[in-house]
Parts: sequence; C-alpha cells; structure tokens
Amino acid sequence: MERTFIYPAIHPTDKPNDEKKLLACKGLVINSADYSIKAKRKFESCKELIIDIDPQALEALEASRCPDKYCIYRVPKRLRKLNNMAYTPRLVSIGPFHHRSEELKDMDIQKFLILKNFCNRTGKRIEDIKCIIKDKENKIRSCYSETFLLSSDGFVNMILLDAIFILELFCRKYEKLMAHGKVSENSKAREIDYILSRPYLERGILHDLLLLENQLPFFILKKLYQNVETNTKPTLLELSCGFFVDLYKYIDPMNDEADDIDKWKHITDMVNKHFVPTKSNKVKHFTDLVRYFFCLPNTEKTKPNCRDLVRSFGCPQKKNKRNNKHLDGTATKLDETGLKLTKPDSERELLQIQFPENICLETFPCFNLSWLLSCLPCLKNPCLERHVQRCLEVPPLLLDDKTEGLFRNLMALEQCHYPSETYFCDYIVLLDDLITTKEDVRLLVEKKIIVNELGSSAAVTKLVNNLALEIEESGTHYANLCEKVNDYYKSYWNRLVGILTRTYFSDFFKGTATVVGIIVLFLTLWNFQRLIRLSTGRY
Repeated sequence: MERTFIYPAIHPTDKPNDEKKLLACKGLVINSADYSIKAKRKFESCKELIIDIDPQALEALEASRCPDKYCIYRVPKRLRKLNNMAYTPRLVSIGPFHHRSEELKDMDIQKFLILKNFCNRTGKRIEDIKCIIKDKENKIRSCYSETFLLSSDGFVNMILLDAIFILELFCRKYEKLMAHGKVSENSKAREIDYILSRPYLERGILHDLLLLENQLPFFILKKLYQNVETNTKPTLLELSCGFFVDLYKYIDPMNDEADDIDKWKHITDMVNKHFVPTKSNKVKHFTDLVRYFFCLPNTEKTKPNCRDLVRSFGCPQKKNKRNNKHLDGTATKLDETGLKLTKPDSERELLQIQFPENICLETFPCFNLSWLLSCLPCLKNPCLERHVQRCLEVPPLLLDDKTEGLFRNLMALEQCHYPSETYFCDYIVLLDDLITTKEDVRLLVEKKIIVNELGSSAAVTKLVNNLALEIEESGTHYANLCEKVNDYYKSYWNRLVGILTRTYFSDFFKGTATVVGIIVLFLTLWNFQRLIRLSTGRY
C-alpha cells in the first residue's frame, strides 16, 4: 500500500492561533487510496511538509534510533514552559532542531559566505569536506533524540555550514585572544571579524552555542578540524575554551579582572583536570563542555567517621529519609543558630559547598564562641573563626541576566542525559533551600557569597526559586552535607547559643551592655551576700 508520511515540523515557538493548522500536519500516515478531496484541501497549505518515503527507508530510519547514543535532546515541555526563550536560539541555528527557522535566516546567509572564505583560506574543496561528514552521517544522526527526515545531501550540507561556521569563529576568536583583543584589519574573514568586533553579536552567538537544542556532536567538529587545519594550532578543546572564556565570571566572580589569556589557561587546565579522554567519558558537545567548566565534584567515596558508623548501625531505617537531600533551615535560620555562611579562603569550584568538621565543637558544643566574635569583630580572622564556630563554606556565585539561560540548559542536559549525576541540579536545589526570602539574599550578599547584578533581592529570590521548579534531582551529592547541617540546626544547645548571640551579643554595644550588666549583677549579689554575713555575725 502506498503511504505518505507527513513530517511533524512543529516549532516550540509556534503561536496558539496556528494550532489547528499545525495539528493537521502532525505526524500522520494516510492511506492515499481513499483519501477524500476535503482532506486533501485541508493539507494543501502543508505541501512543503509532505514527503513520499519508501516504507523500507522509514523502517531503516527507525531502526537507526539508539537511545544509548543520544546526547543532544529536545528540552522537555515541562521545563520549556517555565521559560521558552532560555532554550531557543536568537541569532544562529546549529543542528537540525531549529534548522531553517525564519527568525535566523540572516545568519544562514552569512554561513555561506564564511564557507566560501574558509575554502579560499585553506585551499580545501567543499566536496572533500562533505565526504568526511558523509562517512559519519549515521553516527551524527544517532546523537539526536529525534529522527529528522532530511535527505542525506540536505543533512550533510546543514552540518557542513554549521561546523565550518563554528570552526572559523573559534579560530578567529583565538587569534583575537592572542592579539589581546585586537582584530586584524587585513583579515579575509570579514564576516567573522564583523561578529567579533560587535559585543552584542558575539555574546548572542555565545549564548546560542550553549543551548542544548543548538548543538553539533563534538566528534565531527574535531574530525573536521584535524583534517582541514594543517597549521600548528591548539586543539579544538583549547579553542573551545578560548571562545567561552567570557564565562569565567561565573566560575570565579571575585577574580574577573584577570587577563583573558590567564582566564583561558585557567579554564583549559580546569577542563583537562576533570576530563578523562576515555571511551566512556568524552566531551559530547558544547553544553557538555561548559558543564566541565564548573568542575564536577569529586564523587569518590570518603571513609566514614565513627559517628557515621554508629548512626548507620544504630538507625539503619533512617538512611534514606527525605531530609537527607534538603536543608531544614534557610540562610537566615542557620545564621540564627550560630552557623556562619562564609566564602572559602582559597579558590574552590562552584559546586563544592562544604561543612568542615570541627571535632572539638562537635564533642563540646559549649565551646561555640560565635557570640564573642559577633560582639567583638576585631577578633575575627579566618583561622579563629573556623576553630570557635561552625561554618558552611559556599563558593561565590554571580547572578545576572545571562545566568538563567546558562543554568537552565546545564540542568536540562543533566535531566535528559545524566539522571544519576545531577550535580548541577542538586546544587540549585540546595541553593533554593538556602534562599526563601529577600532577607536570605541580603545575608548571602553581605557575606559576599552572591554577587547580585540583577538589581534587587526579590529578583534573585524569584530566579533561584524558579530554577528549582520541575527538577528531579538525584540528591546524592549533598546528602551527607545536608544531614550534618540538619543535625547542627536541630541541636538544642546550638539554638540556645544562637538566641543568646542574637539577643545579647549581636554587636559591640549590646555585648558591652550585657557584660557590664553581668558584672553589676555579680557585684550586687556579692555585696548582698557580704551584708548577710555581717548581719549574721552581729546578731
């Protein structure tokens, strides 16, 4: 039986008014023998979407789908509905998900010019480059979570234009980086130089290259780079780190004034430190690469201490309680119990939130002298603070208008590809536990843990709380930390010390008045006791 397949080319940003029209074109297999004239008219407006396909070819396409090889995904609807623009490209489309989008056609024209200049510069023929892509076509298709019924030539041409655009952009960005920000006036790559000389274009393209739906597999970019670039240049991984060097402000907000070359070297070292080039651990695309920028936490199991062993043997039924994954107290509540939130003294990765052990204070909570440091700030120094009070060390975090898009795509990648390694999602959920009100944000800003470039504490609160919506976290990375912090928060003595500090020793003047009051009370009692003794001796 002859069949006609109608390709479901429904874009996530299509307007609701076109819903009826789109539903008419949504993935239907139609028997053309008894197909009515009325129905044919109904689909007349969708002619360009109708493709005649051999049933055997369709079965071959379906057979090529292998979920184990997926690494580039369509963002789930439950996440997209929270902020559609955070997942949608605005300047350039990469890959098949947003291919031939009307809103991005201007940059598609630039891709042809860039390809022409690339061939002139390298002396490579377009047919030779296409052969490299053609050999890997099935592998490239298998990386996407959807089957795209583009012809082989159409698919190869799309990958060719997008890949050369990225390689040219990265190479020119590297040259600009090495020239300390100057673009060569004699360069033949005028389209690329035009982009790099206008910050709004460069940053817009950088944003688009971070999107999960806007990716090419890293292996094909690497293959093309190795075959077409004969000059001695850095590896593609190093070039990629150079293009995304502007993300350094999110990695280390307190040291953003460093030289761009130093930032690039730092990011490259960071990626090489955590990237193990084995078959089971390779950079899959740029969203995956940027996830390495924030340095995945050390997942090695630590040896349990005596308290953990006693707890595990004594109360095995409490091992998987929900509160092991979440904090019971917000930032202000923890601060009120004498737990001080501080930024680490040394440089530390964003996800490495730590609750350092203090055996002395764990054994003898009465030695907690946070009240003394509150009323006598002159005594504060990093060494003393960590010995006489408990601290939760949280690395600094920059929040601006680009943060949401970056974080949402990293979280979407973990939701789709790393369901058991949701390090970034766990971090956002933990941050959501700490921030509930504007007072929590003000405290974290005061402690220099949050660098607020959104303008208000309410905006930060809304951003963090919205990021944590519709997220399924594994909860394993911070489970031990949450358990220890919750034990501290529930301690009666710690709450008592917190009330004492907040009421009588919150600042120097209250502390001085309290100490003077205690001395006067002591002298009064001593004098009263002396009078009683004298009167008893007289009579």
